[in-house]
Amino acid sequence: MLKQNTLGGSFTLHGKGLHTGLNLIVTFNPAPENYGYKIQRIDLPGEPIIDAVAENVIETTRGTVLAKGDVRCSTVEHALAALYALGVDNCLLQVNGPEVPILDGSAEIYVENIRHVGVVEQNAPKDYYVVHKKIEVRDDKTGSIITILPDEQFSITAMIAFQSKVLSSQFATLDDMANFEKEIAPARTFCFVREVEMMLEAGLIKGGDLDNAIVIYENQKTQEELNELADRIGAAYHDATELGFLQTKPLQWENEPARHKLLDIIGDMALIGKPIKGRIIATRPGHTINNKFARLMRKEIRTHKIQAPFYDPNKAPLMDIKRIRQLLPHRYPMLLVDKAIEMDANSIVAVKNVSGNEPFFQGHFPSEPVMPGVLLIEALAQTGGLLVLNNLEHPEDYSTYFLRIDNVKFTQKVVPGDTLLFKATFTAPFRHSIAQMHGYAFVGENVVAEASLTAQVIDNKVEIES
Repeated sequence: MLKQNTLGGSFTLHGKGLHTGLNLIVTFNPAPENYGYKIQRIDLPGEPIIDAVAENVIETTRGTVLAKGDVRCSTVEHALAALYALGVDNCLLQVNGPEVPILDGSAEIYVENIRHVGVVEQNAPKDYYVVHKKIEVRDDKTGSIITILPDEQFSITAMIAFQSKVLSSQFATLDDMANFEKEIAPARTFCFVREVEMMLEAGLIKGGDLDNAIVIYENQKTQEELNELADRIGAAYHDATELGFLQTKPLQWENEPARHKLLDIIGDMALIGKPIKGRIIATRPGHTINNKFARLMRKEIRTHKIQAPFYDPNKAPLMDIKRIRQLLPHRYPMLLVDKAIEMDANSIVAVKNVSGNEPFFQGHFPSEPVMPGVLLIEALAQTGGLLVLNNLEHPEDYSTYFLRIDNVKFTQKVVPGDTLLFKATFTAPFRHSIAQMHGYAFVGENVVAEASLTAQVIDNKVEIES
């Protein structure tokens, strides 16, 4: 089972703030399980902490700005992208000012330092949200669209389009997060000369220079105008007749802007609060549409707080009915599990197809057939029994007897034609022949029943001999 991760140690980075020009310090610290990402303003009284979640985003026009009350912190997306992509689930970022330093305008320095201190596994399981259906957000005014589709892992395709002679249409794809470090992290932020001029007039890029951004020069200016702009941003003079890019460092890839947009998406998806398994296709992405999408995903996660396992009926089971009969002593009409489709050392997923010919429907109830709740819990207990026996070296030699069943809840009827999915997970280490589990029964995406189960494993050979 994959576990949550935090940093193997703390590290500190120094740099200017893009918008304020202040000399800033940010320290990345390990955090406990289920902590998520948080930003702490250590320069303010009480050192207030901001949860790095989509609902706390208050501005997206010039990066992602997080706030809690009057306390705010901007330029967080590159740091969060590095944490998310490298599988860090829990981290506290301490900043001595209103923004995270821009550094070189990419996520590369963050990645290098995370690699240096290492990533440490924690005890809590990594809580993925698995996308089971298409989810989409659109902005008809800008043409921006973000769509996520079911996939076995997290992957992204970003497509950008501008009405520009220099930068028109590009796309970038990341199919495997393992490639983030080399293919995406070094991609720098970018902007157009017209945007630089507007931000300079508004006093918004006091810490920006040609070392931390790609600046696109597409509309010819006089040499005097371009020289004046170079003086204001501390850049070398550029021939005004040569349209193109003004940055000091040449492009690392022809599609570096598209790669940086993909980087920004990852940083903004970190605000969902859970790692995602799904494929994102983003057309004309930006922080505004990214945040709308992250908020929608958080709403979707709250709606399906307990997520149903994915069931592919075409996939061969891990345990078929023949193997289940070898392990469980139950027989008709009390064998209530048809097959097991997922299993590891800590959890199991099993299936029962509910037929209208089930014997209990004769009396429960003839005019309105409903599967008895006690049989739902019995089926869940049988699923748990299979999990317990699968952890034994010679499972055929043992039987499982349930000692306690607690916290039972029923939330929806189960009727003929339903396909039940049962998921049981250990809640404590399996010791002294005692197993503690919690289980859920699902129909579709909905939880129909749940219970906490305590079982004892008996060695049948010892019982016979005694």
